[in-house]
Amino acid sequence: DTMRRVVRQSKFRHVFGQAVKNDQCYDDIRVSRVTWDSSFCAVNPRFVAIIVDASGGGAFLVLPLHKTGRIDKSYPTVCGHTGPVLDIDWCPHNDQVIASGSEDCTVMVWQIPENGLTLSLTEPVVVLEGHSKRVGIVAWHPTARNVLLSAGCDNAIIIWNVGTGEALITLDEMHVDMIYNVSWNRNGSLICTASKDKKVRVIDPRKQEIVAEKEKTHEGARPMRAIFLADGNIFTTGFSRMSERQLALWNPKNMEEPIALHEMDTSNGVLLPFYDPDTNIIYLCGKGDSSIRYFEITDESPYVHYLNTFSSKEPQRGMGFMPKRGLDVNKCEIARFFKLHERKCEPIIMTVPRKSDLFQDDLYPDTAGPEAALEAEEWFEGKNADPILISLKHGYIPGKNRDLKVVKKNILDNKPATNKKSDLISAPKKAADASNPQNEAKLAEILQELRCIKDSISSQEERISRLEQQMAKISD
Repeated sequence: DTMRRVVRQSKFRHVFGQAVKNDQCYDDIRVSRVTWDSSFCAVNPRFVAIIVDASGGGAFLVLPLHKTGRIDKSYPTVCGHTGPVLDIDWCPHNDQVIASGSEDCTVMVWQIPENGLTLSLTEPVVVLEGHSKRVGIVAWHPTARNVLLSAGCDNAIIIWNVGTGEALITLDEMHVDMIYNVSWNRNGSLICTASKDKKVRVIDPRKQEIVAEKEKTHEGARPMRAIFLADGNIFTTGFSRMSERQLALWNPKNMEEPIALHEMDTSNGVLLPFYDPDTNIIYLCGKGDSSIRYFEITDESPYVHYLNTFSSKEPQRGMGFMPKRGLDVNKCEIARFFKLHERKCEPIIMTVPRKSDLFQDDLYPDTAGPEAALEAEEWFEGKNADPILISLKHGYIPGKNRDLKVVKKNILDNKPATNKKSDLISAPKKAADASNPQNEAKLAEILQELRCIKDSISSQEERISRLEQQMAKISD
């Protein structure tokens, strides 16, 4: 009875899902048939990306959101991998940059042209090589620019500085078995992982230490998932010993007992959780299910409140989840899914019915915007920052994205000196020069000047994007 009373008061009690009309679907797409439990789809306010079947390599489609209808067989793809693509993830700070992980053991980062592809893309901006087995997980850092995490079947997690193409953190001792998924927390200071050994681990990647772990989070042998919530708690999905699907809520400061544990049903599809930190709603999409169940997380018992189920006829092969800034606030849309069938992608829109046409600020608190709160170097040095929030009151107008530039450190500078006579003579002299305090002061001065220039460029960029937004509003 208490559960019914608590849930009844929720403004999300009547959320309803609706699939779009046929002409707004993306048709004739050969969705990848690789047996891998990733979502096969990634979306942002500009594009939908879908992993597809490709002969002799790996490929994914990138379609502008408005390019609905039948997709021609000859439509260009992103096809630089030599093995099937297993996971893709859009950069949260640049809507034209996407990362992909593949069976060919590499991670590639791609820059998509502003209006989408006109030719197939075979040249990534950067190839990140460091895994010894296939790479099944890629996840961008939520608040630091150009920081990307990848996890492979070598049981290693690597965190890259994409701007320099370097692996800066390698965690290869922590997992003894396959990693099912990795999730960053809200400010990107911690990650949590679910692994085949039935453990959930909370890891501080920069200190390279396990902060908390729970054995046998779910007793069943089938794959689990673990994600961070906005308040720092962890939500997991898995299977009981009797192969029933379960969901649970944990406090990482005390992992002995779950805050809540619910059994759902006996289906065998792996549950993919999608979380909206603004509304605290979790949507569970089972692979091979034909439904999306959603729950509200609150701090009152029973903590995980079942809201409703969206059901359709066809099972889902994968699912994409639109970031908040890509939704239509005028229609009270609180989530949009991109459901993959065998041959098509069908958007599903979740709305809260409201009588008023006015902006509903209780449904749309300020949400994470596209501006990075930190540079990669600052994060690797130990700084943390929460996402920079934006208001959706007047809808989200995409600004201009800067191109991703990769500045590789010059390996030649680090080569040991060859034993030429002239080199040997000049070497001691050079060393003496370098330690000269005057030179050091000059270097500090130049660095200071560079920092100032960087700051003024970024403030000008912000100003330009603000002006562009105002222009767009005026012309509308």
